Amino acid sequence: MKKAMMFAAAALSALLAFGCSSQKEEPQQKKKLMVYTSMKEVLIGKVRDQFTAAHPDVEFDYYSAGAGKLMAKIAAERQSGRIACDVLWTSEVPDFIALKGDGVLLPYHSPEAEKVVSPLKDPDGYFTPARLGTLGIVYNTNKIKTPPSSWQDLLKPEYKDGFAIANPALSGTSMVSLAMLVENLGWEYIEALKANGTKMGQGAGQVVDDTASGDIAACIGVDYITLDKIVKGATLGFAYPPEMLVIPSPVAIIKDTQNADAAKMFVDFLLSDKGQEIIAGSYTLPIKESIPVKSELGLVHPEEATARAFPFDYQNLAVEKQSIIDRFTAIMNGK
Repeated sequence: MKKAMMFAAAALSALLAFGCSSQKEEPQQKKKLMVYTSMKEVLIGKVRDQFTAAHPDVEFDYYSAGAGKLMAKIAAERQSGRIACDVLWTSEVPDFIALKGDGVLLPYHSPEAEKVVSPLKDPDGYFTPARLGTLGIVYNTNKIKTPPSSWQDLLKPEYKDGFAIANPALSGTSMVSLAMLVENLGWEYIEALKANGTKMGQGAGQVVDDTASGDIAACIGVDYITLDKIVKGATLGFAYPPEMLVIPSPVAIIKDTQNADAAKMFVDFLLSDKGQEIIAGSYTLPIKESIPVKSELGLVHPEEATARAFPFDYQNLAVEKQSIIDRFTAIMNGK
């Protein structure tokens, strides 16, 4: 009897041990993360690869589109009851101000945020600049032989009927840069551009492609989109006038996310030295002065860009955004 009881106890222990072992061998369920972003593949693809390498426990996905399309998608999802992304990263600051006001964003003060260099910061932590997007004058070097040195150069004969600005309803960077030009140079400048034959193009990437192909002579172009093409052999030049278009690209966490931990990990990574090195390596400006930039391609350091940036009232733009888009569209359509 005693031997039988000992055998039963041993068998029970073995079963328990096997059960514990089986539980340990079960794969740990991955955290999920969905990012909506206006960053092109040349940038967000590198961020994805490095983030997932550093955090293999996170299943990372993203949806890339123009800021206008992303906001329309978010608006539709809000109507249906749930926003499908966990993180939003674009260059249209007024959208973040509006989403903050609507109670859509989750405040998060990343440990990295105190090192951010930017002309705009949210003291409440609802969004944090993750890069400083800059726009310059992009020109086809077969058509424009002398690099432009001021915004007034775009009114010269060599740019007649050959200059384009991306549609501000499609491109967040175009919308903000247009508003900066209006605030600092006036609508008279936009009307003078139109009188010289300026056109409204499609998205931010398309106007650069059109310039590279020679369909137009020049455009206002985003730094990393343009410089990536130059490095790959496009016959393009990229010039900053003394007064720069500098647009912070904020990152924010959606309040109702079911993946807050993974979202915070992503924000921390994006603002970390590693994340900022990816951004700087993709031909745009980091938000940390300590990170080297591609100065050999004409980029300037974050502090210089901030000092040279057109002054701008983002709060006012949050109110006037649609009216600016409508007036610009009317001018470009000759109305």
